[in-house]
Amino acid sequence: MGVRAAEGESVTDEHGPGRVTAEFREVYGTEPDGVWAAPGRVNLIGEHTDYNDGFVMPLALPHTCLAAASPRTDGVLRLHSGDVPGGAVELRVEELSPVAGGAGGGDRGGWAAYPAGVVWALREAGLLTGGAGGADLHFESTVPTGAGLSSSAALEVVTATALNDLYGLGLTPPRIAQLCQRAENAFVGVPCGIMDQMASACCTEGHALFLDARDLTQRQVPFDLAAEGLRLLVVDTRVKHELGDGAYASRRAACEAAARALGVRALRDVPFEGLDATLAELERLGCDAATRRRVRHVVTEDRRVEEVIQRLDAGDTRSIGPVLTAGHASCRDDFEISCEELDLVVETANAAGALGSRMTGGGFGGSAIVLVAEGDADAVSKAVTEAFGAAGHRAPRIFPAVPSAGARRL
Repeated sequence: MGVRAAEGESVTDEHGPGRVTAEFREVYGTEPDGVWAAPGRVNLIGEHTDYNDGFVMPLALPHTCLAAASPRTDGVLRLHSGDVPGGAVELRVEELSPVAGGAGGGDRGGWAAYPAGVVWALREAGLLTGGAGGADLHFESTVPTGAGLSSSAALEVVTATALNDLYGLGLTPPRIAQLCQRAENAFVGVPCGIMDQMASACCTEGHALFLDARDLTQRQVPFDLAAEGLRLLVVDTRVKHELGDGAYASRRAACEAAARALGVRALRDVPFEGLDATLAELERLGCDAATRRRVRHVVTEDRRVEEVIQRLDAGDTRSIGPVLTAGHASCRDDFEISCEELDLVVETANAAGALGSRMTGGGFGGSAIVLVAEGDADAVSKAVTEAFGAAGHRAPRIFPAVPSAGARRL
């Protein structure tokens, strides 16, 4: 789903329950039972570690997907987006299946596959029976799409949160996240990890979420940048390279193959202290150099998450900058998921005085984050924008990442 913002407009333009309610009324001719919100996210550190049972540290953005919704008793699911041209997509809940896809006509890539997949996952889990699960939903989003900020997870989580309330399912936020991941993996066909959905469902205002992706234990880590005279900038490069479509799946497959070769459940079980020996063993087992680099990234990235946690717990937020930059180098060189535009952000920002920078999200475009002293934010933003212009790139969209609340009813 796209962001309702004209070219050059801020992605934080006001959108709220009043407008979403009015548009629901216009589309469906009735009042919604309520309005719900779920945020996008940025990942501070821990890239491509979640599906390796590792550690991640996302924070929710103020940018949200809103849903106005009402239940139906006839088993019909109607989905409408204020961000996508066209009328409502109408589906029958009992006919939803991964084989058929979610957006009508087997279009697995359509935006409606995400909320439809959530309804399918809830039904598959035995939570929606009989005629339950039908609903009218109208969505609007300010989460930038294609920017690596989890617009799809926000769409999934807001759908599940609304249905959880409408049908009294009693689901906890972590369980909502798991069902949304199931929808994206099995119904939409994207082999994502759990981080994006957990961030959207579970983050709290003013905190980063330290998540163990294996057992889903979590800790809310205070992340008050303003109190320390700091700012975390998101730089949306506005590019998404097609290579990213199949490359995510290939990276995951390489990690899983390496874990099997090593006889461990996941790469999270490879100790950092024995990494060199592990890489030598993989070479002996015939794993190619690219696979060995993937392993090195995951193991060292888990260690970087732990380093960031230690520094934040010690109250030394400024010192996480070099760890962020090291994470970018690993994403670029070992996991090979960066691109020219992301590298330009990191190089330019650091040269202009940033404390540290890194790509965030799946890679091959999307966004980078930049940690800066408050007084340097404008100069660093200007330097990055000018560097993009000099390179012939479209101007990036730059905004502060303010740690915000997870999914909720408004």
